[in-house]
Amino acid sequence: MSRERQDDLPQDEFEDEEEALPATEPVLAPEAAPGALKAGIEVIQQFAKHLPNGPGVYRMFDRAGEVLYVGKAKSLKNRVTSYARGMAHTNAVARMIAETANMEFVTTGTETEALLLESNLIKQLRPRYNVLLRDDKSFPYILLSGDHEAPALVKHRGSRHRKGDYFGPFASVWAVTRTIDALQKAFLIRTCSDSFYENRTRPCLLFQIKRCAGPCTGEIPIPEYQALAGQARDFLSGRSSAVKQLLSARMQEAAEELEFEKAARYRDRLAALSAVQAGQDINTQGVEEADVFAIDEQAGQFCVEIFFFRNHQNWGNRALFPRADRSLTPAEVLASVVAQFYDDKPPPRLVLLSHPVEEIELIAQALSARAGRKVEVAHPKRGERADLMAHALKNAREALSRKLADNAGQSALLAALGAAFGMESAPRRVEVYDNSHIMGTNAVGGMIVAGPDGFVKNQYRTFNISTDTIAGDDFGMMREVLTRRFAKLAKEEGFSLSPHPEEAADAAVPKDAPEGDGTSAIILRDAPDGAPQDEGSRGKIRKAPKPRKDEDGFPSRPDLVIVDGGKGQFGAALKIMRELGAADIPLVAIAKGEDRNAMRETFHMAGREPFKLQPRDPALYFIQRLRDEAHRFAIGTHRAKRKRETMKNPLDEIPGIGPSRKRALLLHFGTVKAIQRAKLDDLMRTPGVNAATAKAVHDFFHDA
Repeated sequence: MSRERQDDLPQDEFEDEEEALPATEPVLAPEAAPGALKAGIEVIQQFAKHLPNGPGVYRMFDRAGEVLYVGKAKSLKNRVTSYARGMAHTNAVARMIAETANMEFVTTGTETEALLLESNLIKQLRPRYNVLLRDDKSFPYILLSGDHEAPALVKHRGSRHRKGDYFGPFASVWAVTRTIDALQKAFLIRTCSDSFYENRTRPCLLFQIKRCAGPCTGEIPIPEYQALAGQARDFLSGRSSAVKQLLSARMQEAAEELEFEKAARYRDRLAALSAVQAGQDINTQGVEEADVFAIDEQAGQFCVEIFFFRNHQNWGNRALFPRADRSLTPAEVLASVVAQFYDDKPPPRLVLLSHPVEEIELIAQALSARAGRKVEVAHPKRGERADLMAHALKNAREALSRKLADNAGQSALLAALGAAFGMESAPRRVEVYDNSHIMGTNAVGGMIVAGPDGFVKNQYRTFNISTDTIAGDDFGMMREVLTRRFAKLAKEEGFSLSPHPEEAADAAVPKDAPEGDGTSAIILRDAPDGAPQDEGSRGKIRKAPKPRKDEDGFPSRPDLVIVDGGKGQFGAALKIMRELGAADIPLVAIAKGEDRNAMRETFHMAGREPFKLQPRDPALYFIQRLRDEAHRFAIGTHRAKRKRETMKNPLDEIPGIGPSRKRALLLHFGTVKAIQRAKLDDLMRTPGVNAATAKAVHDFFHDA
């Protein structure tokens, strides 16, 4: 990207005011003091003097280099100057201006490119003042693989690098499983892995129960199997009528020729397809492919309910809870959610919105550019589309009501927890630690996190205990886990954890915070064609340092640490936290009661004698839930690690033996024991294995 010289930028007056912020008197929050607001305005004014009138994207940074806001503009000069006037209609905008110490800009060719780049940067940088999607989980897809002569039908999440056809998104794994199960009955497509397929010598159980055509052992010729895969592809692509007509015609033909068993198989396949299309809770005869977005607002919180319709089928729905300032309108939040939602997934041909969005045409152009075909974005008012929207709105209201009720209950439990342990306020982030092992083998440590929204599973962490720790030393394991956790926390946050309360204020300020005056030089870049989707251009955009809070304002530093154990575990944990400078974080150890009675737990805290809580105390039940979740997570991780160790193949330990050579050896010899007994000459005769690899395998098994 080339940089524009500041002297060459246009200095024209405003051509229009369509993007200016409302000219109202600023309403300042306590954090946005007049002096800080004035300083922020001066910073913005310095940049606004040299901005062009063309479209682009701007980013606001605070003094620590953290991105505050990412926005797009039809005219960068007009939009940024509207901030510099010092007039904001919400407290959030006033705070953002007051915190601004630097800005960066990217110019684009069109406003559509600016919108695409804005959504990319918001998902990449997670700015504090933007509307952010809280649900980052990837949606499941169905993949009909295209890198094998016998295509497989499998579930898929994540990036779509494997060759094949992807169908989705589905709202849940359950919806994918149900659809694949019906497609197996209808088209007899395999669902096994390629390695399982290539090692079969006889048909598996799925062939016996008529869920697979058995291409692995030649029960069906590959061309005929590929024809079945083509029918499945047509059905998932929306050409279901043609597929059902073909099966119906073949059923009639088989019946006329008195091949009743064959006709019955076609009948069962037709019934499976009908089950896929009939198992819907709403009628979508006039909507073949669409995503329906409905937003609801209650108590300053937003919920966006998304329904997915493909091939006249309801593929499920998902509720998202974006983080947004309560001063924003539902239409503004909805527009931002739609732009971000399709940043990493292809849009359908129709997108329906529950609220009229001002930039609906711009969103349609951006989605069309991303999809490479026309995408219609509409706000339905009547007919079947309006009925679908009413159904989605009802689900959005119900989902948000449930969420608010759950949050209220969770907040009450956190308050009870804080009161039980003598804390001044309710903890926002609670971390619970537990270890799991069998006689010291495959030892792992687990950390679970709870907050106002319940268990925060994307914050869970596992720790593989090093072999340096003595086997079975529970105290040593806990010491290692806490050392790694809090040492990493201090490094990520860029400041020291203070063991003394009087040092806490100093610890909250990053050591490497810049001392600049907030008027650093402007950085302008021209975005070439396709810049919003160009990985090279993305890599050149400076990222902000890791924030001390995530995008929801959820703290990375715990307010309360709980360890599963008695006095010994408590002493080991307290010692290491003091050594790491985290003694100001409350620490509690839970010791099981007599006879492991779940209502007689003993609690250990610094400065207090061991104590128990009343059996009917809500805090006690909450603590038991936290402990049980930590126990479940640690045991599950340990079992997974033990299973991997048990199923580990000795061939994996030989340098230079990858999946293809391992497969070649197993196909030639049958078992690892046979490979181990094989002579060097026999190994060298294995197809796909050269002399050097054969010698490496022979030496590995015979020199030990």
